[in-house]
Amino acid sequence: MSQRVTSRSFRPARIRTRAAVLVAGFGASVALGAGVATAADTTTSGVAHAVQAQAAAQAKAAQAKQAAEAKKAAQAAKAAKAKKAAAKKKAASWVDPVKKYKLSASFAANGGMWASKHSGQDYAIPTGTPVLATHGGTVVKAGPNGAGDGPAYGNAIVIKHGNKTYSQYAHLSKVNVKIGQVVKTGQKIALSGNTGNSSGPHLHFEIRTTPNYGSAVDPVKFLRAKGVNF
Repeated sequence: MSQRVTSRSFRPARIRTRAAVLVAGFGASVALGAGVATAADTTTSGVAHAVQAQAAAQAKAAQAKQAAEAKKAAQAAKAAKAKKAAAKKKAASWVDPVKKYKLSASFAANGGMWASKHSGQDYAIPTGTPVLATHGGTVVKAGPNGAGDGPAYGNAIVIKHGNKTYSQYAHLSKVNVKIGQVVKTGQKIALSGNTGNSSGPHLHFEIRTTPNYGSAVDPVKFLRAKGVNF
């Protein structure tokens, strides 16, 4: 009789134990599931972060490339501009003998001031105006008495430019160069004046095929062909 009672009281205990195990197992499963979910969330977050970092790196690289290309284009444009300016400067290697002037007596004009036709182009300017070398070359004549071409020219200069081309500047008040001196295009070589056979302050300018009187050509036509505007 007592054995049966003992057996019946043991069964509920076993049931409770099994229930506890099941509850514990269920809790472990729930905890394990939560852990798996947390791990999945962490992995997803890491992947997203990596993608964002890669996208940022690619954007930065693209910006750097764009900046480099823009810099390269700017440098190319600057080089092209400099090349164009150099070409323009080279093309304009001949200049007027004075900067501000009024053309007066022209080449081959007739008049009582000359024994024959006028041998050059006159530029009406005040005494003391800077006179410039129209092109680079070597001074072959300089001084009074037309630098050897006669007193009618007053103080004068002749520059050799090569290719049988010479320029002459006359009626000067002051000569700033000497024979044998090399001058550059646009360099000041004298001051204008009223010396020699002159009716007023001006510059007498010639282009010659030799250094001497009698070989002059039309200076305005010559300079225009070299790109000088009047």
